[in-house]
Amino acid sequence: MEKTDNKTIIRQLRLAGTLLELHGENQFKIRSYTNAVFPLERLEQPLYQMSREEISNLQGIGKSIAANIQEILETGTFPLLEELLAKTPEGILRMLGIKGLGPKKVQQIWQEMGIEDPEALLQACEENKLAKVKGFGAKTQETIKEALLFAKENQGRLRYADCLPIAEKLKGLLLQKFPNVEWAGEMRRCMEVITNLCLVVGHEDATEVWEELNNFSELQAETSCCGPYAWRGKLEEIQLPVEVHVAAPAHFASALLIFTGTDAHIGSPLANGRTLLQLAREKEYTTEEAIYQEAGLAWVAPELREGRGELELAAEDKLPQLIQYPDFKGILHNHSTYSDGKNTLREMAAYCRELGFQYVGMSDHSQSAFYAGGLQIERVRQQHKEIDALNQELAPFRIFKGIESDILADGSLDYPADQLAEFDFIVASIHGNLNMSLQKATDRLLTAIANPFTTILGHPTGRLLLRRAGYPIDHKAVIDACAAHGVVIEINANPWRLDIDWRWVSYALEQGVWISVNPDAHETAGYHDMYFGMLAGRKGGLTAERCFNAQPLEVIAKHFEQRKQKALQQT
Repeated sequence: MEKTDNKTIIRQLRLAGTLLELHGENQFKIRSYTNAVFPLERLEQPLYQMSREEISNLQGIGKSIAANIQEILETGTFPLLEELLAKTPEGILRMLGIKGLGPKKVQQIWQEMGIEDPEALLQACEENKLAKVKGFGAKTQETIKEALLFAKENQGRLRYADCLPIAEKLKGLLLQKFPNVEWAGEMRRCMEVITNLCLVVGHEDATEVWEELNNFSELQAETSCCGPYAWRGKLEEIQLPVEVHVAAPAHFASALLIFTGTDAHIGSPLANGRTLLQLAREKEYTTEEAIYQEAGLAWVAPELREGRGELELAAEDKLPQLIQYPDFKGILHNHSTYSDGKNTLREMAAYCRELGFQYVGMSDHSQSAFYAGGLQIERVRQQHKEIDALNQELAPFRIFKGIESDILADGSLDYPADQLAEFDFIVASIHGNLNMSLQKATDRLLTAIANPFTTILGHPTGRLLLRRAGYPIDHKAVIDACAAHGVVIEINANPWRLDIDWRWVSYALEQGVWISVNPDAHETAGYHDMYFGMLAGRKGGLTAERCFNAQPLEVIAKHFEQRKQKALQQT
């Protein structure tokens, strides 16, 4: 039996706390579950390696919670959770996942309106019924309606990071029988959200491939949509559409090209009036490169095949040399146990060095981020003393002293200038007041960018993929301001964010703005999210030359110092 990891246990305990609140249980019992989550999130050791006594001795974990954890480890669940789930309609569980709907509001909607699923709630919003319920009103109704529509629009979609293990498993299973198998479509283009998982198989007999696909219990065929060379269906559990195209091995390269690029990429007329689609279908090619060569084009990396000007660049042999993982020299924007991180400062630094990087930037949450243990200036200075000691010990590896400073409602940062000057660099980010108009949200960012101590603009829109849309901003105005003030723009590599959106990276690069791929890591494992940020950067045409943290230690140190000195002169 596969061992249950800590994240699964935390998820179940958090759900139990939510359901207890939904069903109106006493606050003491609810708090026992919510209080258990925080220490477990910081726990490095797998719970399955610990005895029940060791678990019950953890901070915030008593004998009752420890017993539940033991039940999860042994059976995959625990009786209280099963009891709560049994009396909770499936639609109510889905409602609890809607942004802005906590358990108390869901309980009120359920009890007073008899609504038991998101679809009925959306109808109530559209009929203006929710606004008439005490405690809601027109503004809250509109916010909930927007969240419901956003969730509905994204149903049956997966973040790239979530789809990756599924896609790898399916590809691996097919490779056991067929030698030529590759992802195509959105997966191969590394889209941040996958709406359709597409694969191409090179094999003479399509029926043999269909037989294998129909044997996979996770897949549900949609026979009415299948054809002689295309199998279509869904991943049963999450309803993600899947399609598998079969081509004879001699036509595998052509099929891969056709099913990878967007219609704009393969269907746009080239200089001779013909398209890549036409060329790919005309004859046999051994590789995709040969098809591009036939078209008089340089080979286009799959990530760029979006129909956004890459064909023109390929015709002139001016495609960028896209960044690769080994190009990164350091990792900026990370959190430790000083604020809401899971690993200590030493552990974060040591692991970054172990991965082969030259430097790490620690940027714990700032003082106004009370929700994340934000640092008052005394705590900052304590951290800086530890950094100084570690820098002597770990040299030539270096820890840079940063902070993720909250951008307040008026665009100011939440430390005064004399305290901002104590840091090597400042990541300026928005975490609150996310419902501003486009103009107000943009002005707020422009004010923060103009602050001479702002070094990096963090996750500019605050989006959480498939959870919430980013707040509206004028991207061009924000990027232009970063260019004018020498502010680096972050691609936040956390798979939930990937923000700034890759579609704006090329414009930022045209304006001369540096891009920094930052994991926003809250534990050592978070460093590995750099991979997803790299993919987003590649889609935007990011090169090592224009990636800030692909620069060596001495360049970064000089940039930080020069920027600080310039800021001091302006204040």
